[in-house]
Amino acid sequence: MPTDWIVIVPVRVASAKTRFGPHDNSELALAMAIDTVVAALQVARVIVVTDTAQSFLELGAAVHPDPGTGLNAAIEAGLAQAGIGARRAVLLGDHPALTPAELDEALDAATHPLSMVADAAGTGTALTAALPGVGHRPAFGEGSKAAHESAGYIPLSGDWPGLRTDVDTAADLARLRRTGPHTAAWSADSRR
Repeated sequence: MPTDWIVIVPVRVASAKTRFGPHDNSELALAMAIDTVVAALQVARVIVVTDTAQSFLELGAAVHPDPGTGLNAAIEAGLAQAGIGARRAVLLGDHPALTPAELDEALDAATHPLSMVADAAGTGTALTAALPGVGHRPAFGEGSKAAHESAGYIPLSGDWPGLRTDVDTAADLARLRRTGPHTAAWSADSRR
């Protein structure tokens, strides 16, 4: 059952996942993002900030155009659409093993004005959350965990492996025990 949270998911499909190699990785990026958004939609309203709207509109997400000036600018655009009066979370679109239960538990734990969930490596950020009336301070990118903590985000702890595991490389994807159906289908097709 959806909560009163709005989850912002920035998704850049064009020129995505360059650490997978120089070939076109847009289908993989889209598959992972769809699995991430499908899980999030079971828990909250979702705004996808993207250069590829149609797939997410068909899922029932709201869509905002990617301004094309970087990840944090895309997040800011989605946050502006959500409005400061809502509970807002930011979730990157590369969590293909995310389950709705994990996201729901993390959002339930987000009772501080600003909260965050670190990634599995312990240096990045999987999720940030802000209560109504509190402005987000997105600092995604290399070393984002430390940057978000410096900005006042309180780290949350919980057993959320699908939430904590983002996929940046082929090795990250290979380590996953399970993924959502779209990423699984992409993986199966890529092995042929």
